[in-house]
Amino acid sequence: MLLVVDNGSIYTKQLTDFLGKRGVLFEKQDPQSIDLNLLANFNSFILSGRRKNEKKINEINSKIVKHCVKNNAKLLGICYGAEILALTLGGTIRKTSYVQKGTESIQTLKENLICNDSLDVFESHAFEISKLPSVLIHLADSKNCKYEIIQYEKKSIFGTQFHPEMSPDGNNLIEKFCLL
Repeated sequence: MLLVVDNGSIYTKQLTDFLGKRGVLFEKQDPQSIDLNLLANFNSFILSGRRKNEKKINEINSKIVKHCVKNNAKLLGICYGAEILALTLGGTIRKTSYVQKGTESIQTLKENLICNDSLDVFESHAFEISKLPSVLIHLADSKNCKYEIIQYEKKSIFGTQFHPEMSPDGNNLIEKFCLL
């Protein structure tokens, strides 16, 4: 069963609508309502984007990241979800010089299980990953963002700086993640 952690992104409805249309069994919860003792009931997780920075939400999402690493659970971090993945494991993020919003073309740098070649995706973020920890692999970039897709080495733990729920190429990425 998949747990969608709704961190307040305005795009979460598109994500859950897509999952529902694809017949993916999932449960959606906001971070404050998650019982961290029940994370073992889920074998995969999607961390949505967010609207505002809250320490408690960051702590809960970090605990989910650590749970996935420790228990080999699948994880897809979207936008903020990718940033909290990097931060939890020792990376850094930075505020961008302008809000990146709109269509972006992404180039895959390394063979991986969720995408290949190039993707046209939707960006909407004011922060981005600036330094990856050594356990995360840089899979794809764009002209405006160095770390568009990242992966925990040898695990089905991924992050996308963009919003895959908002484009056909991104939807394909989500579908491949769900089928892992």
